[in-house]
Amino acid sequence: MDEVFVKKFALIGVAGYIAPRHLKAIKDTNNYLDVALDKHDSVGILDSFFPNCAFFTEFERFDRYVDKFRNTKDKIDYISICSPNYLHDSHIRFALRSNTHAICEKPLVLNPNNVYKLMDIEKEYNKDVNTILQLRLHPTIQDLKKKVQAKLKENPSKIFDIDLTYITSRGKWYFYSWKNDLIKSGGVSTNIGIHFFDMLIDIFGEVQNSKVHIKKEDVHSGFLELKYARVRWFLSINESFLPTNIKQKGQRTYRNICIDSKQLEFSDGFTDLHTKSYEMILDNQGFSLEDSLSSICVASDIRNCSLSRIEGDYHPLCMRFNDV
Repeated sequence: MDEVFVKKFALIGVAGYIAPRHLKAIKDTNNYLDVALDKHDSVGILDSFFPNCAFFTEFERFDRYVDKFRNTKDKIDYISICSPNYLHDSHIRFALRSNTHAICEKPLVLNPNNVYKLMDIEKEYNKDVNTILQLRLHPTIQDLKKKVQAKLKENPSKIFDIDLTYITSRGKWYFYSWKNDLIKSGGVSTNIGIHFFDMLIDIFGEVQNSKVHIKKEDVHSGFLELKYARVRWFLSINESFLPTNIKQKGQRTYRNICIDSKQLEFSDGFTDLHTKSYEMILDNQGFSLEDSLSSICVASDIRNCSLSRIEGDYHPLCMRFNDV
Protein backbone atom coordinates (compact mmCIF):
# COMPACT_ATOMS: atom_id res chain seq x y z
CA MET A 1 0.00 0.00 0.00
CA ASP A 2 1.33 3.45 -0.89
CA GLU A 3 2.24 5.57 2.10
CA VAL A 4 -0.33 8.22 1.14
CA PHE A 5 -3.13 5.74 1.94
CA VAL A 6 -1.76 4.72 5.36
CA LYS A 7 -4.08 5.78 8.18
CA LYS A 8 -3.00 6.94 11.62
CA PHE A 9 -4.60 5.27 14.59
CA ALA A 10 -4.88 5.87 18.31
CA LEU A 11 -5.91 3.11 20.71
CA ILE A 12 -7.58 3.45 24.11
CA GLY A 13 -7.19 0.44 26.42
CA VAL A 14 -4.02 -1.04 24.94
CA ALA A 15 -3.25 -3.14 28.05
CA GLY A 16 -6.57 -4.96 27.86
CA TYR A 17 -7.38 -8.53 26.81
CA ILE A 18 -8.81 -7.68 23.39
CA ALA A 19 -6.29 -5.00 22.38
CA PRO A 20 -3.79 -7.39 20.68
CA ARG A 21 -6.43 -8.29 18.08
CA HIS A 22 -6.80 -4.60 17.25
CA LEU A 23 -3.05 -4.10 17.13
CA LYS A 24 -2.78 -7.00 14.71
CA ALA A 25 -5.65 -5.67 12.60
CA ILE A 26 -4.08 -2.21 12.36
CA LYS A 27 -0.77 -3.72 11.28
CA ASP A 28 -2.30 -6.30 8.93
CA THR A 29 -4.16 -3.52 7.08
CA ASN A 30 -0.87 -1.62 6.58
CA ASN A 31 -1.77 1.19 8.94
CA TYR A 32 0.10 2.78 11.83
CA LEU A 33 -0.61 3.15 15.55
CA ASP A 34 0.59 6.61 16.47
CA VAL A 35 -0.46 6.80 20.13
CA ALA A 36 -2.01 4.58 22.80
CA LEU A 37 -3.57 5.07 26.22
CA ASP A 38 -4.04 2.85 29.27
CA LYS A 39 -3.94 3.57 32.99
CA HIS A 40 -1.93 0.37 33.33
CA ASP A 41 1.64 0.41 32.02
CA SER A 42 2.03 -3.32 31.27
CA VAL A 43 2.01 -2.69 27.54
CA GLY A 44 5.09 -4.56 26.31
CA ILE A 45 2.81 -5.99 23.60
CA LEU A 46 3.47 -2.74 21.71
CA ASP A 47 7.02 -3.92 20.98
CA SER A 48 5.59 -6.70 18.82
CA PHE A 49 3.55 -4.33 16.70
CA PHE A 50 4.35 -0.62 17.03
CA PRO A 51 7.43 -0.03 19.23
CA ASN A 52 7.64 3.65 18.28
CA CYS A 53 4.05 4.37 19.30
CA ALA A 54 3.60 7.19 21.83
CA PHE A 55 2.08 5.96 25.09
CA PHE A 56 0.30 7.66 27.97
CA THR A 57 -1.19 6.46 31.24
CA GLU A 58 -3.09 9.72 31.84
CA PHE A 59 -6.09 10.61 29.70
CA GLU A 60 -5.34 14.34 29.91
CA ARG A 61 -1.93 13.93 28.28
CA PHE A 62 -3.37 11.60 25.66
CA ASP A 63 -6.12 14.17 24.96
CA ARG A 64 -3.54 16.92 24.51
CA TYR A 65 -1.50 14.78 22.10
CA VAL A 66 -4.52 13.93 19.94
CA ASP A 67 -5.82 17.50 20.03
CA LYS A 68 -2.47 18.92 18.97
CA PHE A 69 -2.94 17.43 15.50
CA ARG A 70 -6.75 17.63 15.35
CA ASN A 71 -7.03 20.08 12.45
CA THR A 72 -3.74 19.38 10.71
CA LYS A 73 -2.65 17.07 7.92
CA ASP A 74 -1.09 14.85 10.60
CA LYS A 75 -4.37 14.29 12.45
CA ILE A 76 -5.40 10.91 13.82
CA ASP A 77 -7.79 9.18 11.41
CA TYR A 78 -9.26 6.52 13.72
CA ILE A 79 -9.44 5.96 17.46
CA SER A 80 -9.86 2.29 18.40
CA ILE A 81 -11.59 1.74 21.73
CA CYS A 82 -10.82 -1.33 23.86
CA SER A 83 -11.63 0.16 27.25
CA PRO A 84 -14.09 -1.32 29.80
CA ASN A 85 -17.69 -1.42 28.58
CA TYR A 86 -18.99 1.45 30.70
CA LEU A 87 -16.40 3.84 29.26
CA HIS A 88 -17.19 3.14 25.60
CA ASP A 89 -19.81 5.86 25.27
CA SER A 90 -17.49 8.54 26.66
CA HIS A 91 -14.53 7.42 24.58
CA ILE A 92 -16.59 7.33 21.37
CA ARG A 93 -17.72 10.89 22.05
CA PHE A 94 -14.10 11.88 22.59
CA ALA A 95 -13.14 10.34 19.25
CA LEU A 96 -15.86 12.15 17.32
CA ARG A 97 -15.12 15.49 18.98
CA SER A 98 -11.44 14.96 18.15
CA ASN A 99 -12.36 14.93 14.45
CA THR A 100 -11.67 11.19 14.08
CA HIS A 101 -13.70 8.10 13.26
CA ALA A 102 -14.28 5.59 16.08
CA ILE A 103 -13.85 1.81 16.09
CA CYS A 104 -15.27 0.32 19.26
CA GLU A 105 -15.28 -3.18 20.69
CA LYS A 106 -18.59 -4.75 21.60
CA PRO A 107 -20.74 -3.99 23.42
CA LEU A 108 -20.69 -0.64 21.68
CA VAL A 109 -22.54 0.89 24.65
CA LEU A 110 -24.66 -0.51 27.47
CA ASN A 111 -27.94 1.35 26.95
CA PRO A 112 -30.04 1.98 23.82
CA ASN A 113 -30.44 5.67 24.67
CA ASN A 114 -26.68 6.12 24.29
CA VAL A 115 -26.91 4.83 20.71
CA TYR A 116 -29.45 7.47 19.72
CA LYS A 117 -27.39 10.24 21.29
CA LEU A 118 -24.26 9.03 19.52
CA MET A 119 -26.14 9.10 16.22
CA ASP A 120 -26.71 12.83 16.74
CA ILE A 121 -23.06 13.48 17.61
CA GLU A 122 -21.96 11.39 14.63
CA LYS A 123 -23.97 13.68 12.33
CA GLU A 124 -22.75 16.82 14.10
CA TYR A 125 -19.08 16.00 13.51
CA ASN A 126 -19.56 14.12 10.22
CA LYS A 127 -17.57 11.15 11.51
CA ASP A 128 -18.44 7.45 11.68
CA VAL A 129 -18.79 5.09 14.61
CA ASN A 130 -17.98 1.48 13.74
CA THR A 131 -18.26 -1.55 15.98
CA ILE A 132 -16.77 -5.03 15.92
CA LEU A 133 -19.42 -7.68 15.21
CA GLN A 134 -17.00 -10.38 14.16
CA LEU A 135 -19.41 -13.32 14.29
CA ARG A 136 -21.22 -11.86 11.27
CA LEU A 137 -17.95 -12.33 9.37
CA HIS A 138 -17.31 -15.93 10.42
CA PRO A 139 -17.45 -18.16 7.30
CA THR A 140 -19.65 -20.76 9.01
CA ILE A 141 -22.10 -18.12 10.21
CA GLN A 142 -22.21 -16.49 6.78
CA ASP A 143 -22.94 -19.90 5.25
CA LEU A 144 -25.67 -20.48 7.84
CA LYS A 145 -27.30 -17.17 6.93
CA LYS A 146 -27.43 -18.16 3.25
CA LYS A 147 -28.98 -21.53 4.09
CA VAL A 148 -31.58 -19.94 6.37
CA GLN A 149 -32.50 -17.39 3.70
CA ALA A 150 -32.89 -20.20 1.17
CA LYS A 151 -35.16 -22.18 3.50
CA LEU A 152 -37.26 -19.11 4.25
CA LYS A 153 -37.63 -18.46 0.55
CA GLU A 154 -39.06 -21.96 0.19
CA ASN A 155 -41.20 -21.67 3.33
CA PRO A 156 -41.74 -18.10 4.59
CA SER A 157 -43.58 -19.35 7.68
CA LYS A 158 -40.71 -21.57 8.82
CA ILE A 159 -39.72 -21.20 12.51
CA PHE A 160 -36.36 -22.63 13.57
CA ASP A 161 -35.79 -24.18 17.02
CA ILE A 162 -32.40 -23.20 18.44
CA ASP A 163 -30.42 -24.03 21.57
CA LEU A 164 -27.49 -21.71 22.23
CA THR A 165 -24.94 -22.74 24.86
CA TYR A 166 -21.82 -20.67 25.52
CA ILE A 167 -19.59 -21.41 28.51
CA THR A 168 -16.27 -19.60 28.77
CA SER A 169 -14.55 -20.35 32.07
CA ARG A 170 -13.24 -17.48 34.16
CA GLY A 171 -11.12 -17.65 37.30
CA LYS A 172 -11.54 -15.92 40.66
CA TRP A 173 -9.98 -12.73 39.30
CA TYR A 174 -13.15 -12.11 37.28
CA PHE A 175 -15.23 -11.48 40.38
CA TYR A 176 -12.81 -8.81 41.62
CA SER A 177 -12.69 -6.95 38.31
CA TRP A 178 -14.96 -4.44 36.59
CA LYS A 179 -16.37 -7.32 34.55
CA ASN A 180 -18.34 -8.53 37.56
CA ASP A 181 -19.81 -5.09 38.23
CA LEU A 182 -23.25 -5.01 36.59
CA ILE A 183 -23.12 -1.23 36.11
CA LYS A 184 -19.70 -1.36 34.46
CA SER A 185 -19.94 -4.50 32.31
CA GLY A 186 -23.68 -5.08 31.91
CA GLY A 187 -23.37 -8.58 33.35
CA VAL A 188 -22.85 -11.95 31.70
CA SER A 189 -25.44 -11.45 28.94
CA THR A 190 -23.83 -8.23 27.79
CA ASN A 191 -20.21 -9.10 28.42
CA ILE A 192 -20.08 -12.50 26.71
CA GLY A 193 -23.47 -12.90 25.05
CA ILE A 194 -24.12 -9.78 23.02
CA HIS A 195 -22.25 -10.97 19.90
CA PHE A 196 -24.38 -14.16 19.87
CA PHE A 197 -27.58 -12.14 20.22
CA ASP A 198 -26.44 -9.90 17.37
CA MET A 199 -25.68 -12.89 15.16
CA LEU A 200 -29.02 -14.58 15.84
CA ILE A 201 -31.01 -11.39 15.23
CA ASP A 202 -29.09 -10.72 12.02
CA ILE A 203 -29.99 -14.19 10.68
CA PHE A 204 -33.38 -14.94 12.21
CA GLY A 205 -34.98 -11.51 12.55
CA GLU A 206 -35.95 -9.07 15.27
CA VAL A 207 -37.00 -10.02 18.79
CA GLN A 208 -40.72 -10.63 19.28
CA ASN A 209 -40.59 -11.76 22.90
CA SER A 210 -37.96 -12.32 25.61
CA LYS A 211 -37.93 -14.15 28.93
CA VAL A 212 -35.12 -14.55 31.44
CA HIS A 213 -35.11 -17.63 33.67
CA ILE A 214 -31.78 -17.33 35.47
CA LYS A 215 -29.81 -14.21 36.27
CA LYS A 216 -26.84 -14.85 38.56
CA GLU A 217 -23.38 -13.33 38.56
CA ASP A 218 -21.94 -16.34 36.71
CA VAL A 219 -24.97 -17.59 34.72
CA HIS A 220 -27.69 -16.01 32.60
CA SER A 221 -30.29 -18.07 30.78
CA GLY A 222 -33.55 -17.37 29.01
CA PHE A 223 -35.72 -17.65 25.92
CA LEU A 224 -35.88 -15.42 22.85
CA GLU A 225 -38.64 -15.50 20.30
CA LEU A 226 -37.32 -14.07 17.05
CA LYS A 227 -39.24 -13.51 13.83
CA TYR A 228 -38.05 -16.84 12.43
CA ALA A 229 -36.70 -18.69 15.47
CA ARG A 230 -37.31 -19.82 19.02
CA VAL A 231 -34.07 -19.63 20.98
CA ARG A 232 -33.29 -21.24 24.33
CA TRP A 233 -30.02 -19.70 25.48
CA PHE A 234 -27.56 -20.37 28.30
CA LEU A 235 -24.46 -18.26 29.03
CA SER A 236 -21.97 -18.91 31.82
CA ILE A 237 -18.46 -18.19 33.04
CA ASN A 238 -18.64 -21.14 35.47
CA GLU A 239 -16.53 -24.11 34.36
CA SER A 240 -18.78 -26.54 36.27
CA PHE A 241 -21.25 -26.33 33.39
CA LEU A 242 -18.72 -27.57 30.83
CA PRO A 243 -19.61 -30.96 29.29
CA THR A 244 -17.52 -33.84 30.63
CA ASN A 245 -15.83 -34.52 27.28
CA ILE A 246 -14.76 -30.89 27.03
CA LYS A 247 -13.25 -31.00 30.53
CA GLN A 248 -11.41 -34.21 29.71
CA LYS A 249 -9.76 -32.48 26.76
CA GLY A 250 -8.56 -29.73 29.08
CA GLN A 251 -10.63 -27.12 27.25
CA ARG A 252 -12.19 -24.24 29.15
CA THR A 253 -14.54 -22.90 26.49
CA TYR A 254 -17.60 -24.53 24.97
CA ARG A 255 -19.78 -22.95 22.31
CA ASN A 256 -22.64 -24.87 20.79
CA ILE A 257 -25.54 -23.85 18.59
CA CYS A 258 -28.08 -26.54 17.80
CA ILE A 259 -30.57 -25.66 15.04
CA ASP A 260 -33.52 -27.99 14.50
CA SER A 261 -31.58 -30.73 16.37
CA LYS A 262 -28.49 -30.27 14.16
CA GLN A 263 -25.28 -29.00 15.73
CA LEU A 264 -23.52 -26.07 14.11
CA GLU A 265 -19.76 -26.48 14.37
CA PHE A 266 -17.79 -23.24 14.40
CA SER A 267 -14.96 -23.74 16.90
CA ASP A 268 -12.34 -22.55 14.39
CA GLY A 269 -12.12 -19.61 12.03
CA PHE A 270 -11.87 -16.80 14.61
CA THR A 271 -8.21 -15.90 14.04
CA ASP A 272 -8.49 -13.04 11.54
CA LEU A 273 -12.02 -11.75 12.10
CA HIS A 274 -10.83 -8.46 13.60
CA THR A 275 -8.61 -7.90 10.59
CA LYS A 276 -11.58 -8.57 8.30
CA SER A 277 -13.60 -6.09 10.39
CA TYR A 278 -10.92 -3.42 9.91
CA GLU A 279 -10.72 -4.10 6.18
CA MET A 280 -14.47 -3.48 5.90
CA ILE A 281 -14.29 -0.34 8.03
CA LEU A 282 -11.46 1.09 5.93
CA ASP A 283 -13.56 0.33 2.85
CA ASN A 284 -16.51 2.26 4.37
CA GLN A 285 -18.48 -0.96 4.90
CA GLY A 286 -18.15 -1.32 8.68
CA PHE A 287 -20.95 -2.13 11.11
CA SER A 288 -22.68 1.02 12.27
CA LEU A 289 -24.50 2.33 15.32
CA GLU A 290 -27.77 1.21 13.77
CA ASP A 291 -26.38 -2.30 13.18
CA SER A 292 -25.58 -2.56 16.89
CA LEU A 293 -28.89 -1.29 18.23
CA SER A 294 -31.00 -4.48 18.31
CA SER A 295 -28.53 -6.56 20.32
CA ILE A 296 -27.94 -3.67 22.73
CA CYS A 297 -31.70 -3.46 23.28
CA VAL A 298 -31.89 -7.22 23.97
CA ALA A 299 -28.99 -7.15 26.44
CA SER A 300 -30.44 -4.10 28.20
CA ASP A 301 -33.86 -5.74 28.48
CA ILE A 302 -32.30 -8.90 29.92
CA ARG A 303 -30.39 -6.85 32.46
CA ASN A 304 -33.43 -4.88 33.61
CA CYS A 305 -36.32 -7.36 33.37
CA SER A 306 -37.90 -9.47 36.09
CA LEU A 307 -37.29 -13.23 36.11
CA SER A 308 -39.85 -15.59 34.56
CA ARG A 309 -40.76 -18.96 36.02
CA ILE A 310 -38.72 -21.83 34.62
CA GLU A 311 -41.46 -23.51 32.65
CA GLY A 312 -42.41 -24.01 29.02
CA ASP A 313 -39.42 -23.19 26.80
CA TYR A 314 -36.21 -23.11 28.83
CA HIS A 315 -32.66 -24.30 28.30
CA PRO A 316 -32.03 -27.86 29.59
CA LEU A 317 -29.09 -26.70 31.75
CA CYS A 318 -31.54 -24.72 33.87
CA MET A 319 -32.43 -28.06 35.47
CA ARG A 320 -28.99 -28.03 37.13
CA PHE A 321 -30.18 -25.43 39.63
CA ASN A 322 -31.56 -26.65 42.94
CA ASP A 323 -34.39 -24.13 43.02
CA VAL A 324 -35.87 -25.30 39.69
